[in-house]
Amino acid sequence: MNAKVKSFLLWFFAFIFTAFIAVYQRMTGPTYPISSKIEIDHQVIKYKLIRTYDGSDDAKISIPVPDTSVTGECRFMRVRSNDNWMEVPMKRAGNELITTIPHQPIAGKVIYQVTLIKGGHKYLLNDKPAVIRYKGSIPLWILILHILLIFSAMLFSTRTGLEVLFKGKYTWSYSWVTLITLVLGGLLLGPIVQKYSFNVFWSGWPFGQDVTDNKSLVAFVFWVNAIIAQYRNRGKKTWSLIAAIVLLVVFLIPHSVLGSEYDFTKEKKTEIHK
Repeated sequence: MNAKVKSFLLWFFAFIFTAFIAVYQRMTGPTYPISSKIEIDHQVIKYKLIRTYDGSDDAKISIPVPDTSVTGECRFMRVRSNDNWMEVPMKRAGNELITTIPHQPIAGKVIYQVTLIKGGHKYLLNDKPAVIRYKGSIPLWILILHILLIFSAMLFSTRTGLEVLFKGKYTWSYSWVTLITLVLGGLLLGPIVQKYSFNVFWSGWPFGQDVTDNKSLVAFVFWVNAIIAQYRNRGKKTWSLIAAIVLLVVFLIPHSVLGSEYDFTKEKKTEIHK
């Protein structure tokens, strides 16, 4: 096979694979909205329940229900608190039933359930309550740059692994690009995004158990080791393959798992306001 064609195919596969991982990580994370549907009197109602909110106001929960005979209610309470469940009726606005969940401090979580009612029958939308986490707003340019760099690291990591498997000559160069993009996206911009979101730069080891921070740290250690191994002996390319596999495993772990969480039990008075 022609070397240029081979290189193109390997880059193409790496790009498609990285795009697939990006979609997978987004859809499996705890902040991705819960999407489903329910049938009431032969009418199918599709809905989304949000699980993250970065606004400065109350989080709005909106369910499209054209049938005006259908009403709704929402019950909620703060996570890690001494609250009791609070139940409020939903308000109708045209073809939607709407309620709001009171704004909380950064990293504060609220657990909630939505129920639709028609003719005395109740239809619970989510048997397992949804959890919404409040966070600060991130400047768009920082967020975009963070995402581009972190997935560039995944792209070059995958391409480096393929370079090792297909005995290419650019393993050393691709390894360096992988490490640089990983450092910039994960260890430099990552903490900045964390600071904007949850008012803390680092909540991974040794200060906390944030999986996202710890993932970046583990991947960094393996890629540094791969660079050191090749610096001492350019023939030791296996470490780059191992580092690529580790980074893949890291990306397969859902984003924002065990992230920052506000502890309401430390407050003198734990009461959610509506």
